[in-house]
Amino acid sequence: MNPIDEFNEYRAKMNEKILSADNKVLKRIFNLDTNAFAEGALDVKSKELIGLACSMVMRCDDCVRYHLGKCMEVGASRKEVFEVFSIANLIGGTIVIPHLRRAVEYWEALEERQSDD
Repeated sequence: MNPIDEFNEYRAKMNEKILSADNKVLKRIFNLDTNAFAEGALDVKSKELIGLACSMVMRCDDCVRYHLGKCMEVGASRKEVFEVFSIANLIGGTIVIPHLRRAVEYWEALEERQSDD
């Protein structure tokens, strides 16, 4: 299985398990996350690019993959994504570089999938 499908399937399966526990706090956190990235004063693409930068600095590979997928969905260009990578590495420091490598690999998989469609 390719890394994109593997990530998306695992995320969907685990989110379903988490939400089926019917915990009000967890449901509200998931809802807050959804609403935070909805269209508002900032467009969705800007919010996803910000989410990507924050995820890189926080060194959350799952979050990075998620936001890279969303950035691809909303039409972020390779140049925009790499500019975000540069800002995240500037702010996060060299400890972010291993996450950068994995992020570039995942972005390239997304680009390849898009070119196949």
